[in-house]
Amino acid sequence: MIDFPAFLAQASYYYNNGNDFYQSGVGSMYSGLTLLGLAILVFTMILGGIVQSGLKSAFSRYAQEPAPLTGAEAARLMLRQNGIENVQVISTPGRLTDHYNPLDRTVNLSESVYNEASVAALAVAAHECGHAVQHARAYPWLGLRSSLVPMVNLGSRLGQIVLMAGLVLVGMGSSTTVAWVGLALYATTTLFALVTLPVEFDASRRALAWLEQSGLATRAMHGQAGTALRWAAMTYVAAALSSLAMLLYYALILLSRANSNRD
Repeated sequence: MIDFPAFLAQASYYYNNGNDFYQSGVGSMYSGLTLLGLAILVFTMILGGIVQSGLKSAFSRYAQEPAPLTGAEAARLMLRQNGIENVQVISTPGRLTDHYNPLDRTVNLSESVYNEASVAALAVAAHECGHAVQHARAYPWLGLRSSLVPMVNLGSRLGQIVLMAGLVLVGMGSSTTVAWVGLALYATTTLFALVTLPVEFDASRRALAWLEQSGLATRAMHGQAGTALRWAAMTYVAAALSSLAMLLYYALILLSRANSNRD
């Protein structure tokens, strides 16, 4: 599950630092193009807040709805019924820390999901096991996402540094080349966020199909689990849109500066 407030905090940090830089001496960079990018960025941040609020509301409500098994029990049952014997289900500290680790083949469930017998815990546990099933079935989008990890690690470490250095050089009248290189590195994180979408939607689809086929969830519980997972999936959509908006924002700044240098 994604921690969207942390994602927004990071995005806001880089935006605010960039904003201070521009306002301190190169305000001419704020053309119509960059204001458009800023408007898109603000819109996606508001959308993210709305989605996060809906997610919390749904999970708080469905955490009160009883289920026949705890999250840990449901996870082990789903793995067993899918013929997966080499994946462990373990408890991990924190909230919204649920994830599947393909490297050590573990389904990591947050403490509340692991221990509680609720519709919310059932939905999350089944979703994370959906990733384990994807791994076992060689789901291509999961393989693509895993192959992007080394590139994304490099891009996330160097992209913002190179981009900010390039923007400083642009502010001093230099070429935009370094900034474009930084933007390309940063774009790997956006690509990763976009590739994550089909992976997450498919894991939820597998989770809901198993809940129905296993008979573990009643019709009402199945509908509630579906609602909870749709809200969870929307956090990934909002995160991808925010990353895309940040990428577009910086690209429009650079295009604006390039146009200014040609005038």
